[in-house]
Amino acid sequence: MTTVLKRRDMFIGGEWVAGSGEEVQSIHNPATGKVIMLVARGTEEDVDRAVSAARRAYDETWSETTPRERSELLLKLADAIEAHGEELAQLESDNVGKPLAATISEEIPPIADCFRFFAGTARNLEGKGAAEYMRGHTSFLRREPLGVVGLIAPWNYPLLMASWKLAPALAAGNAVVLKPSEWTPLTALRLAELAQDIFPPGVLNVITGDGEPVGAGLVRHPGVRMVSLTGDVATGKEVARAAASTLKRVHLELGGKAPVVVFDDADLDAVVEGIKVGGFFNSGQDCTAATRVIAGPKIHDNLLGDLTRAVAGLKVGDPRAADTEMGPLVTDEQLERVAGFVDRALQEGGKALTGGSRIDRSGSWYSPTVVVPKGPESEIVQKEVFGPVVTVQRFSDEEQALAWANGVDYGLAASVWTRDVGRALRMARKLQFGTVWINAHIPLVNEMPHGGYKQSGYGKDMSMYSLEDYTQIKHVMAALD
Repeated sequence: MTTVLKRRDMFIGGEWVAGSGEEVQSIHNPATGKVIMLVARGTEEDVDRAVSAARRAYDETWSETTPRERSELLLKLADAIEAHGEELAQLESDNVGKPLAATISEEIPPIADCFRFFAGTARNLEGKGAAEYMRGHTSFLRREPLGVVGLIAPWNYPLLMASWKLAPALAAGNAVVLKPSEWTPLTALRLAELAQDIFPPGVLNVITGDGEPVGAGLVRHPGVRMVSLTGDVATGKEVARAAASTLKRVHLELGGKAPVVVFDDADLDAVVEGIKVGGFFNSGQDCTAATRVIAGPKIHDNLLGDLTRAVAGLKVGDPRAADTEMGPLVTDEQLERVAGFVDRALQEGGKALTGGSRIDRSGSWYSPTVVVPKGPESEIVQKEVFGPVVTVQRFSDEEQALAWANGVDYGLAASVWTRDVGRALRMARKLQFGTVWINAHIPLVNEMPHGGYKQSGYGKDMSMYSLEDYTQIKHVMAALD
């Protein structure tokens, strides 16, 4: 019996439309390796169609909406996400390989809350009050939307990070064109279905396809005034270069290599649990993952032993099983990348205390791994692996711990574990990362900004600060005579 696969079109101008070309992309379930959906493979012509639809919607309807009206629509979308939460989580689990139970409990609630938070910000945009800064003239500021913005979401948190972009962009009054990853477009398309009867046609568009021509086409398009990308550093550099040709605004969140600095007085059990969750949630495919453990001389051995046992005991298996703690990697391509990092680390003299190999089963599986690297300059320490791999090093003193923690190109997130308040605050001040946790690793909230230092990019997701990227300031001055 032949299985007929469902095909998904793109969402442009409030309608579901086929791509201008005839090609489709096969979307796989990484837990089984099987194709679960066919999705239209977009072209640059489709980008132009989507941008044109967004521009019409902005000019004809969306730019005239009040903050209250936008707020109410965002609240409706949040309610729809919550009502369809288990369905969205199932799609995300099937497409990315995440454990379903964790996706339902840990991702859907903050996604709905993201839209609710920005529904509130829509009605509270900040700006200086009107005043006479020059005699005989009154000045005031207008905070205005940019117009049409392009949003390029990653594959590791397809719906969550799309929401981080969509919610502030829409709250600020922009019309949007969203491009999900070509690997993981399913929840973005379902979100468009939920939004179809909520927003005016063309305000929210979803186009599918490869980075070139679809993602790059959004960056090149002169009608797009801002592009927000979550991706790797190399892609971010290409986006910044291409955006320069039209001088469009760029927001980049480009990954990380988070240090976990553990001092000798830290709570060992809490540290192990923090790394177990922070390093292996979503199979380590997280920009803020707890990837580099830098441990003090007295706690190092016990930490290494306890962590190795905890990681070896992780339940790896069917994402739909209630007790599964870790699923597969997203694709075979990502599996090869992760395996290559570990293999090279072992070849240069590093040691894998647990894991360090593929799991022999259908799909894209790699064992949760703890590596003692050859040294702080090793590739596996310096570069983002983006998989279930944690390295552990022993530092001699606080100065060395800080130097090792800061000694990478990335600067997205870090954590410090100690009972010494002064030391914790001193480290938090000197760590060159956009987020620093103390005695915790990985929790995020919509009220607080998320973004990087150094080559982890610039601009902020979440919080009121993200609205700076999606709005522009106009000074209006009126003569009083």
